[in-house]
Amino acid sequence: MRLDPRPAALALLLLLLLGAAAAGAGKAEDLHYPQGEHRADYDREALLGVQEDVDEFVKLDHEEQQKRLQSILRKIDSDSDGFLTESELSQWIQMSFKHYAMQEAKQQFVEYDKDSDGTVTWDEYNIQMYDRVIDFDENTALDDAEEESFRQLHLKDKKRFEKADQGSGPGLSLEEFIAFEHPEEVDYMTEFVIQEALEEHDKNGDGFVSLEEFLGDYRRDPTASEDPEWILVEKDRFVNDYDKDNDGRLDPQELLSWVVPNNQGIAQEEALHLIDEMDLNGDKKLSEEEILENQDLFLTSEATDYGRQLHDDYFYHDEL
Repeated sequence: MRLDPRPAALALLLLLLLGAAAAGAGKAEDLHYPQGEHRADYDREALLGVQEDVDEFVKLDHEEQQKRLQSILRKIDSDSDGFLTESELSQWIQMSFKHYAMQEAKQQFVEYDKDSDGTVTWDEYNIQMYDRVIDFDENTALDDAEEESFRQLHLKDKKRFEKADQGSGPGLSLEEFIAFEHPEEVDYMTEFVIQEALEEHDKNGDGFVSLEEFLGDYRRDPTASEDPEWILVEKDRFVNDYDKDNDGRLDPQELLSWVVPNNQGIAQEEALHLIDEMDLNGDKKLSEEEILENQDLFLTSEATDYGRQLHDDYFYHDEL
């Protein structure tokens, strides 16, 4: 008996359009280029969700699958010309990044708000994170190295918590909690993010981060003839990605591009890879037919954890 290929193909198309977006979130660059080396199977993994989600989606009737797919395609295809371009895919992926970051913060907010009063206090945050309220003296270092490292991290969290609090009440509102969890997404936290990065990396206090400071504690092995590969990769990133004015140091705005995840760059990279994988006629854009014709490639891919978008009606309802 031959199985109808349409459900699997349609499932793959939906996973392609949505799964690629989640693949970029957070540690996508490290997953895609571990130690600077391109991992080819990342591109295929990013297209598929967990197998359970694929199976569940395949069970939907053909009409419902078509409805969801057409809705998603209309949303990605912003100029309604029937093709998905690199720009359209990249914008969709970036939107997905932000959507899931916000959704995760909202879920955390409910968990942290122990008394359900609509705010999260510093004590509630500590209880959720550590099962107790922790209070370190800002001016007293600890003898144990691990404990001191934790004290420093805890004090940084507290400072960020206080910065996110705009004085609306005794704790953080949902909007303020989002600013605490994702300061890179909120304009009023930008200066804090920059200053925090300078405190950590600007060892000589000149307001900039040099290449040496960028590399941290690395010192070349005197017996080695050249730097290890990961250092060469980091040096290349410093020169070509971050140091825009080529003055050998990162100013505050350049520093921001380093310490804040570059979702735009990650999304663009993944969009380009998707097109490279699926563009059969070389026009640098994708039709639905081109995506479906690549289904065998994706059917043999390893399942990943990037399938949660399958059942998120945020992505295929018309009000998006």
